[in-house]
Amino acid sequence: MRNIITLFSVFCISTALFAQDQKFLKMPKFNKDDLKKEKSEIDPKAPAEILYRSIHYRIDNSTGKLIKEYSYRIKIYEKEKSEVWHNLEVSLFDNTSGDREILNNMKALVYNLEGDNVVETKVDKSSKFKSKENKYITVSKYAFPTIKNGSIIEYHYEVSSPFAYEVPMIYIELDVPSVYTEYVFDSPTQMSYNVDFTGSLLPKYKIVKEDVLYGSQHRTYRFGYDNLKGFKTEKFVKNNDNYRTKIRAEIHSTYFGNNLKTYTSTWEDIRKKLWDHDDFGSQYKKDRLVKELLPAGILDEKNDLSKANKILDYVKTNFTWNESNGIYAENGIRDLIKNKTGNDADLNLMLTAMLRSANITAYPILISTVRNGSVNLTFPNLGNFNYVIVGAEINKTFYLFDATSKQSKANLLPSRVWNDNGLLVKDDKAEVISLTNINISYNSHTVKAKIHPDGTISGAYQDQDEGMMAMNAKENFDENPDKYKKQYKENFSVGFDNINSRVLEGGEFRSTMSFNSNNMIDNVGKKMIMNPLLFLHQTRNDFDQQDERKYMIDFISPISKTKVVEIEIPEGYDVADLPKSKKIVTEDKEISYSYTVEKKDNRIITISEYNIASADYPKEYYPAFKKIWKVISDSESQVMSLIKK
Repeated sequence: MRNIITLFSVFCISTALFAQDQKFLKMPKFNKDDLKKEKSEIDPKAPAEILYRSIHYRIDNSTGKLIKEYSYRIKIYEKEKSEVWHNLEVSLFDNTSGDREILNNMKALVYNLEGDNVVETKVDKSSKFKSKENKYITVSKYAFPTIKNGSIIEYHYEVSSPFAYEVPMIYIELDVPSVYTEYVFDSPTQMSYNVDFTGSLLPKYKIVKEDVLYGSQHRTYRFGYDNLKGFKTEKFVKNNDNYRTKIRAEIHSTYFGNNLKTYTSTWEDIRKKLWDHDDFGSQYKKDRLVKELLPAGILDEKNDLSKANKILDYVKTNFTWNESNGIYAENGIRDLIKNKTGNDADLNLMLTAMLRSANITAYPILISTVRNGSVNLTFPNLGNFNYVIVGAEINKTFYLFDATSKQSKANLLPSRVWNDNGLLVKDDKAEVISLTNINISYNSHTVKAKIHPDGTISGAYQDQDEGMMAMNAKENFDENPDKYKKQYKENFSVGFDNINSRVLEGGEFRSTMSFNSNNMIDNVGKKMIMNPLLFLHQTRNDFDQQDERKYMIDFISPISKTKVVEIEIPEGYDVADLPKSKKIVTEDKEISYSYTVEKKDNRIITISEYNIASADYPKEYYPAFKKIWKVISDSESQVMSLIKK
């Protein structure tokens, strides 16, 4: 049976595409001259460079296991800027059925040049550290010794996996340049795979053909890339990885002993697979079990939207997300009821069951989180997804819910879930739906300050987030409260005291603090010169990209940001001059900015506000953002002066 392959159109669908002169799966011999290289020829500013990278996946014909082989040779130019390469992490999956991945044939070396001699250092077992990331994943970590500028790291390892149905996705482009990168996938002809390509890079060397490998007939896919530049990220992008060239393979069918077995190939196939799955469909069918949990007052609620929000509040209040993602329940509703914690699927499948038990039409929605990357709609497979939210039809309106955040509400979800598309899993059909966040996120900064005759300033500062931003702030605070509070002193270089961060009754997240400073005013003769926004003024243009914009501009939600600074001036002083006010708005009113400074009695009140009306924009909007942020930085760089009477 011929494998099915999805390729760039220029590949066409052919029996074979040959690279006659290219030798795959053969690492070049170590070259002493590589140790003498002082910079990359591809990018002289690169802190590191991949000299050789080989990703080889193959299905063992005798065992049916997926063998994953990785070979790397990496040149370090700047040790301090290439820390990501100083350690190796190998993740191994172990499911509850006893199937687990095994690490084999680990070999790791570091080469250094001492004088004219090559010194080789092996990575020994003492450098290995093993950690349990979650219920299913164990990570083995290896630290490379004797790393310095000029070092070369080389390693090879093999993982034997029983999970041959989905071959891991591989990024071709990394953040550092690569002299040579190759991807090889070999499978017996009895096993057919879809091979999915996304991105803009075409391989220089390519082979797609059937051949006798490992003693039997195989289908092989081999792609080689020479002299790849490091991938350039852009700011205001949800996930830059979405734009990297990548390859992924997934099993489509098997043909053994005249028995054809097909696997997931359509969205409807996915729905059918999930409907009776013990850790998915069977969970939200347990409406009788969860109905007993709900307080009677909730079920008596006549307004369905109010009822849905109360059910969401009940789940949020009584159960806690363990910060683990997955499309399957990790523990199941019974265990969740008992232990009060679970992954996103545990909580949101329970929420689905509770809504259905209250006669509200509700279904789970599979999504890929922002960090996990975009869903490839042309390539239906479960590997696209890693998270579950809930959709409910109430009074002919569709609402989204997520019980993982304590501050969530109907259609107010954490930023991690707003990733363009999702798969709505109805009882009778599957639908790909668009996920667009139209709820505005608000961020307000308020300062009330007093200038003292000696030139010092004291006052109170308040930073408040509402909507999605409040969820992000609360999660960052919960992760590390000390680090969260420390950011204020680092970002503004102000000695804040009495920092207090908390969630308000409406779900807003507010931080308040006091400050006292002697470096915000320049005394010039009888004048006091200062910025009327004090420490809140914009010091640079955030949209400063010089190269042509390549990617969408993402904010994940519409945004409204306001700064209000009220300064009390001391007796005996008057305002000599004030900054000029400014207002700018795009023709379509999508982006706007206003800046005003005025004197009221003995106070100077400055208000700066920008509004972004949509969650994302095509790249063609970048010049508009660049122009307006230039106006923002120019306006907020203006100073005012007080003069002694």
